[in-house]
Amino acid sequence: MSSLPCRLSDAAASAAAATLLALGGPASAAGVELVDDTGRKLALAAPAQRIVSLAPHVTEMLFAAGAGERVVGAVDYSDYPEAAQRIARVGGYTRIDLEAVAALRPDLVIGWQSGNREGDLARLQALGIPVYLSEPRNLEDVARNLERLGQLAGSEPAAQAAASAFRARREHLAATYSARDKVRVFYQIWDRPLMTVNDHHLIADVIRLCGGANVFGEVAHLTPTIGVEAVLAANPEVIVASGMGEARPEWLDQWSRWPQLEAARRDNLFFIPPELIQRHTPRILDGAARLCGQVETARKRRGGASAALTPPAAPAPARAD
Repeated sequence: MSSLPCRLSDAAASAAAATLLALGGPASAAGVELVDDTGRKLALAAPAQRIVSLAPHVTEMLFAAGAGERVVGAVDYSDYPEAAQRIARVGGYTRIDLEAVAALRPDLVIGWQSGNREGDLARLQALGIPVYLSEPRNLEDVARNLERLGQLAGSEPAAQAAASAFRARREHLAATYSARDKVRVFYQIWDRPLMTVNDHHLIADVIRLCGGANVFGEVAHLTPTIGVEAVLAANPEVIVASGMGEARPEWLDQWSRWPQLEAARRDNLFFIPPELIQRHTPRILDGAARLCGQVETARKRRGGASAALTPPAAPAPARAD
């Protein structure tokens, strides 16, 4: 992957200019106007035919919305479904190869607000390439993103069907679990540094769906860095970790070193593969189903002692990452 250039080459700029001219020509279909997840308005003369995705979750969502064949470029780790692995790469989501993007002559780039660099997105917009930003913060946002991506790519029937199926499955999980006795949950993104999520994160919405309560929900930062002392003070009843792949991370079981920790004492240390819980895609409901089952296991392990549990102390202040 090449380093980020200070300016695009003449060839790349020409390619982008050609894209602009194409966008200004006669529309082959009705125009598209909508608002992205950051509140920015976007207008296309016609549904996009050449799309570059700047996040793995965006790539997966485009396929789910029936628009996979229109994705001409994607960032690293865009590995689902299998067909996504054959798409040309344009760097990583934090280090986009702007020349590679421009050379693909996209008529739409779909980015990730909290993952892509603002400077990279601004340069693409300066070239006149339309940029839509995706930032799902709750499960309903996932369904809405499916619908909007279908509008942008002209695959609305497939996108609407996928959104409807997603909503139906979410409602089934909510009806089954969300009203049950609350279980205090700590979701661990990473070990060093020790990181979690607050209540504005999509993962927190999954926790709520399962009848859980995020012990760090009130922390200001979306993905705060915390200390072990804060976890011990919060005393979660469940600890869930994901790590980097299909293997359960070794550091999850290190919490057993603190037997006074409710989650460790009751063996409520659970693993979910990250692609099922940390990607903003329809597969997050696969992760939700696992998490709901794990939270339910924790409820059953309470036995008759649930009413006698001592409320946890207030969490120690978290450190912003």
